[in-house]
Amino acid sequence: MATIHEIQAQGRKDEGKGASRRLRRASFVPAVVYGAGQPAESIQIEHNTILLAAKHEWFFSSVLDLNIDGKVQKVLVRDWQKHPFKQQMLHMDFLRINENEAIRVNVPLHFLNQEKSPAGKTAGVVISHNLNEVEVSCLPKYLPEFIELDLSGLKEGDIIHLSQVKLPANVEIPALALGADHDIAVVTAYSVQEEVDAPAEGAAATDAAADANKDAKK
Repeated sequence: MATIHEIQAQGRKDEGKGASRRLRRASFVPAVVYGAGQPAESIQIEHNTILLAAKHEWFFSSVLDLNIDGKVQKVLVRDWQKHPFKQQMLHMDFLRINENEAIRVNVPLHFLNQEKSPAGKTAGVVISHNLNEVEVSCLPKYLPEFIELDLSGLKEGDIIHLSQVKLPANVEIPALALGADHDIAVVTAYSVQEEVDAPAEGAAATDAAADANKDAKK
């Protein structure tokens, strides 16, 4: 059963830049909820609530229970604006969802057992994570908070493609339906050859020639 994440909020009447500035000074985040064939709704959320929730990856990739004045709506975070350098969220957009319709969400990838793999134990092998998240499609009740990718069998020269990612039941990757060109590499393991330091030899020859010129002038 998926974990329920509830966010407390209140409705608001005041809108506009001035109202938003007043809310931020009072330690609230102005936000908007829209979608599912219903009118957009302006809300406010305590800044500490958002700040704490935003430290978890589930906040941006899970279906949330947005409790607005006691009425719960199922939503996804669709957009957010952060202060350029302060620990402050300036604005949030939430999208209402229909629990009977499939949604598309970017879900984080968790890479497991990389250090235990043959590639991870081999000197000179670089393991690259080309993707850190993947877009999935499913009904809201099947949405995973993350997808695990076990790298315990990864060897030098291996490439793990998108089609090789093991998905939970009832979850799909829409990109794979677009053809083989979209079956991109998620993880690669390749060796790095050490280059011979040729310039050092050239420098030694130059020093030797300089010493010879000094001897000739004596």
